[in-house]
Amino acid sequence: MARIIVTGATGFIGKALCFRLLEENYEVVALSRSKKKGEKIFGADATVVEWDGKSSGIWQDYANGAYAVVNLAGENIGSGRWTPKKKQSILQSRLDAGRAVVEALKSVDNKPEVVIQASAIGYYGSREDEIIDESSSSGKGFLADVVKKWELSTQEIETQDIRRVIIRSGIVLGREGGAFFRLIKPFRLFVGGRLGSGKQWFSWIHLEDELKAILFLMEREDLHGVFNLTAPHQMKQKDFARILGRIMKRPSWLPVPSFVLRMYLGEMAEETLLSGQRVKPKRLLEAGYRFLYPETETTLKEILSKNS
Repeated sequence: MARIIVTGATGFIGKALCFRLLEENYEVVALSRSKKKGEKIFGADATVVEWDGKSSGIWQDYANGAYAVVNLAGENIGSGRWTPKKKQSILQSRLDAGRAVVEALKSVDNKPEVVIQASAIGYYGSREDEIIDESSSSGKGFLADVVKKWELSTQEIETQDIRRVIIRSGIVLGREGGAFFRLIKPFRLFVGGRLGSGKQWFSWIHLEDELKAILFLMEREDLHGVFNLTAPHQMKQKDFARILGRIMKRPSWLPVPSFVLRMYLGEMAEETLLSGQRVKPKRLLEAGYRFLYPETETTLKEILSKNS
């Protein structure tokens, strides 16, 4: 049974990934800041190791002979206003985790075959209507800077003859948490609508495709480098809001003005809600990946049907 180590294992994506790996009969080592929390989630199904997010520690023993390390660790960017202290914490949590993974694997004799490094489409910055794929240049802004440094934090692994895959994820939509519940809350209160102008592109991916794509990239030994994890059919935020309102049978004509979002959320609103990227999963499609949920409407219907 191949062993997979997952950092950030109790987060939205990490938790779902660990359960999926267990379903696929992998041995899972889940790294968490709280062993008690991890054991409450996974029980005896996974080996839970307490990890401070910045040191190699005892978990490197599990890396010896493991098949893969999936590095998802990093503070949630949407958990509060971006004060200078918060911004530093967002960046440092990612750099510390990446460097710890590198240091841990240096001391391992039987190294993993692959490291999956989390990233995000924030790498590209705000690009208006430009069609973006993996060959597109990096953008400007706080998120773009964080993501670039996050990716570089594990680059040294490639000198250890370990295959490295970088997953630049869009907004992950799933019924277990994440951004989806923040998106639907106004609609449930009958005050849903576009954010700002609504002209910004909304690049998303269903959680099921996020998990399936990670396994696909992990198991395909010929694949390495950067892959965009976004559904192939994107849309502007105003159209997403319109479809969401129609499916929920709620109004979608009450916009949230840009100045209100800026007033309450500041820079976070500017970079995460009022700007966007039209990101295509070019390399993933070329590699032969087939999406379970390529379309927005079928995605939202599936998620909402489980939350009704």
